[in-house]
Amino acid sequence: MTTADGPTHPAPPAGTGARDKGGEEGREEALLAFVRAVRESGYRFTTVTPATHARVNARPENAVARSLRDVLGWSRPFRQDLIPAELTDLMREAGVLDRADGPLMKARVRLSSLDGELFLHAAYPPLAADSVFFGPDTMRFADAVLAHLEERARDGRPAPRRVADIGCGSGAAGIVVAKRVPAAEVVLVDINPAALRTARINARLAGVENVHPVQSDMLGGVESSFDLIVSNPPFMVDAGGRAYRHGGGPLGAGLSLRVVEAATERLAPGGTLVLFTGSAIVEGHDNFRDEAGALCARAGLDWSYREFDSDAYGEELDDPGYAAAERIALVVLTATRPVGAR
Repeated sequence: MTTADGPTHPAPPAGTGARDKGGEEGREEALLAFVRAVRESGYRFTTVTPATHARVNARPENAVARSLRDVLGWSRPFRQDLIPAELTDLMREAGVLDRADGPLMKARVRLSSLDGELFLHAAYPPLAADSVFFGPDTMRFADAVLAHLEERARDGRPAPRRVADIGCGSGAAGIVVAKRVPAAEVVLVDINPAALRTARINARLAGVENVHPVQSDMLGGVESSFDLIVSNPPFMVDAGGRAYRHGGGPLGAGLSLRVVEAATERLAPGGTLVLFTGSAIVEGHDNFRDEAGALCARAGLDWSYREFDSDAYGEELDDPGYAAAERIALVVLTATRPVGAR
């Protein structure tokens, strides 16, 4: 939902200009040139969960990078001569190259593949409180949003004219919508300015011009109603309070319920919320479903709910915060305001 501070920041963007310009503008241009050069090399990477990442990187043979994928996907330290000098020069200009142990270097950012694009996000491990996170849930979320757009078209419903991605983080979901509905205004909302910088860079990389990053807590900083609201908020119990993980409220459901509340107030007639989140199941009961459904019913929204994955993040159940939970399900809530409703 947000981005990394300190050494895991992507270089902050600002405006346009030549690579030789200084300051933030020059760093952004260098970063854009870097990612474009990496893309031209044929680079592809599917980002895995942090648990898988840790296991794979712990293998002795993976201690030092042997390829560009190792550097920019697996976040492994590398010897400077591993990759072309042009790339390391651009990384320095962009401010995303760190010295690791001895002669080894390390990238401050990762690049992940989705929808034919490369998305910039925080290097592994994303330990900072406001790290921007991109992982398997990002891809699942984007798939759920695209499935809604396809269903909307099949049903003969008009394409959304105004879209909000709440807690946009890397901006992935909003950007995939913007690519398919170029006439729409897509508002990328996040409470953290660093997340919005990352989302702006990713929008430029994808070549979409109909996105507008806005700093806001939920939809408090934006006006009017929306034909489509999408969100993949943090839903974990996280003792460290990391913004990209910690959902707050009972068993991490707090932010997800706030998204539903925001949607009940700001969906236009015929507008839809697509919420991809997680729910901790206690003794076979899904309390989030009950609370979210009640919010939708009170607002007069038609809603549906399904488990996308009945058992995800099993390793998290060792956390004392999940002492009462028997599983964590990934779920999709879809809620629509009937046409003609106010």
